[in-house]
Amino acid sequence: MKTITREQVAGVLRDAIPQLAFDLPADIEQGLAKAAEREESPRAAEVLRLLRENARVAHEDRVAICQDTGSVWVCLEAGPDVAVAGDALADVDEAIGAAYIEHNLRKSIVKDALFDRANTGDNTPAFTEVKLVDRSGARLHVMLKGGGSDNASRVVMLTPGAGKQGIVDALLACVREKAANACPPLIIGIGIGATFDKVAGLAKHALMRPIDEPNPDVQAAALEQELLALVNATGIGAGALGGATTALAVRVETAPCHIAALPLAINMGCSAMRRATFELQ
Repeated sequence: MKTITREQVAGVLRDAIPQLAFDLPADIEQGLAKAAEREESPRAAEVLRLLRENARVAHEDRVAICQDTGSVWVCLEAGPDVAVAGDALADVDEAIGAAYIEHNLRKSIVKDALFDRANTGDNTPAFTEVKLVDRSGARLHVMLKGGGSDNASRVVMLTPGAGKQGIVDALLACVREKAANACPPLIIGIGIGATFDKVAGLAKHALMRPIDEPNPDVQAAALEQELLALVNATGIGAGALGGATTALAVRVETAPCHIAALPLAINMGCSAMRRATFELQ
């Protein structure tokens, strides 16, 4: 049985941080290119062109895609053939802090949300979790999440009677109110089910799925396409300047829940959707 060590996790993170900060994921870049091909609005087409040009410059000059280099979310996912050492995440903050300082990335984390908003100076602590799954092997999911897109997100505790229409209404209300502040075109993660504290995690994990990989469940995949069409029909568009593409994708993850509940989480992801999954060998 393979054991995941603190050194292994820290080593992956040290390399992952600059990669995520400087290189737009391939699926997002391709999504922007496809959106540009079908865009009829001159202003939106120009926004999409500039986003792609920005990604090119960031990659070639090794500078940040966005000045908000985000909070760091790390999820260690391990299968039944993997042993996770108790201190496997112990060096995460040290690795992240070193990477942010070495690569001159903006530090955006404060010591306490309410009582001490002094900057920690190295973009730590990271926000971490361990997820045990049936799939063999181990992976490290990493996301740099900007403040603007997280501020545009929300959790809504619907009643079961709200049904799918309640989910649609809540999503469109959120998009109309907040999408402009989240740097569209968006990637939207939707969590449905679980409990108040877990549904937001479903939405965040949904953002990890590439935009060219629909949910393997037929019903969930159909809902993703329906929600994407409705979001794009708002006409908010790239840069919130109007156009055909308000979102590149909507990704849905569902879970069981209490008979009296219909938890819903909407996690907005910006056009610089900086996330990647790394296999731990």
